[in-house]
Amino acid sequence: MASDHYDVLIIGAGLSGVGMACRLAMACPGKRVGILERRRSMGGTWDLFRYPGVRSDSDMFTFGFGFRPWNELKVLADGPAILKYIHDTARAWSIERLVRFGMRTTHASWSSESSQWTVTARDEDDIEHRFTTDFLVGCTGYYAYEQGYVPDYPGLERFQGQFVHPQHWPADMSWEGKRVVVIGSGATAITLVPALAREAAHVTMLQRSPGYVLSVPSRDAISALLLHVLPERTVYRWARGRNIALQRLLYRAAMRWPRRMRSLLLAGVRHRLDGAASLADFSPSYDPWTQRLCVVPDNDLFDALRAGKASVWTDTVASFTPTGLQLTSGATLDADIVVSATGFKLQVLGGMTLDVDGGPRDPGKLLTYKGVLLDGVPNAAVLFGYINASWTLKVDLAAQYVCRLLAWMEARGVRAVAPKSPPGEATEACIMDALRAGYVMRGESQLPRQGRGRPWQVTHRYEIDRQVLLDEPIDDPVLEAR
Repeated sequence: MASDHYDVLIIGAGLSGVGMACRLAMACPGKRVGILERRRSMGGTWDLFRYPGVRSDSDMFTFGFGFRPWNELKVLADGPAILKYIHDTARAWSIERLVRFGMRTTHASWSSESSQWTVTARDEDDIEHRFTTDFLVGCTGYYAYEQGYVPDYPGLERFQGQFVHPQHWPADMSWEGKRVVVIGSGATAITLVPALAREAAHVTMLQRSPGYVLSVPSRDAISALLLHVLPERTVYRWARGRNIALQRLLYRAAMRWPRRMRSLLLAGVRHRLDGAASLADFSPSYDPWTQRLCVVPDNDLFDALRAGKASVWTDTVASFTPTGLQLTSGATLDADIVVSATGFKLQVLGGMTLDVDGGPRDPGKLLTYKGVLLDGVPNAAVLFGYINASWTLKVDLAAQYVCRLLAWMEARGVRAVAPKSPPGEATEACIMDALRAGYVMRGESQLPRQGRGRPWQVTHRYEIDRQVLLDEPIDDPVLEAR
């Protein structure tokens, strides 16, 4: 059993963990930083997901780091390009040398006597390792890596074709000339359908209910023109600022005028379908942005539908048959391959448990302070991104706040800080309560809670978070320091 000590220990070497480490390298160069990563390489989601067409569902100018802007004209980048961007960023700040790969963290225990965390992890040979740290940062995302969510499909064992979840796409899988059914209507499903349709005999997207779909250009034509007359750094900085403003405008408009936004979105779909599918299959029963808006590049989903390479069914699975699916309506779908693009299993801190002086702390019962720290848990931050904008926008703000907090602690000789909420502050709402997606509703008990007011509420509003995390003083009566 090995043991190492760090000033700051980061759990996870994905987009959030690499970003946190880079911010520490810039703002706190004297800190000894370590990263524990359960996989054999960096990248997190973008190293795990290898399904056809995998790409971002947010524009890359806002999905990229603020300190290292995305400098290509591609708006929605594919998985390999994003993974390269993460690795290149890590290389620029020498982050990989900080990572201990193949380490699955299982428990973290805080000691008030020593003002330190002891983190337990197991390597790939199931050997236990312990690490101590003054400050702990969770950058593990919000879903379980081991297994995606698959409903309990009746008769699945009878199906004689191939059944797969996108989270675990086989490297040798072939779909050329085959009939494929993709179950789902979220970002993964609408990415898979046009990608598979290029080689498959036919792809059917089977959805329980429709979602909103917005087509955007795959290439930023405005930035392409500006590059002829302005420096590259200026152009990409402007592109980021412009797209942040557009994201916020779209979301605020959806919240204020949901009927108008619904009409605009459906008008765009009607135009792009051009009669290739029923508008009813793209007309959700909920208001825009009550669930995440799905984005496709250059009409690729609609092109596949118009070409007859793909189709959409709105129905539910009654049971699997040896040759496909029996639907609740009585219809049948024949399939050689069924892809269950049915979402994630939520998981906080990668499944790691916590205790403070021997007392267990369940993140699903704790409030978050400014969306970063955990109520009553000393020297610990958990980085969560936005649900209504690019994930990275929020985690980058949170990372900068952590750096500010560490500098404040060092300047004042403070060894431990922990936010303390007043009695009756907690509500039943989780931090992702504004998003009523199926995976959130299934696993919301695992997510930290919302408070009744600031700083215990998660606003999901970039303009507010910039002020709260970057400009407001660290000193706060509810932030207990010793």
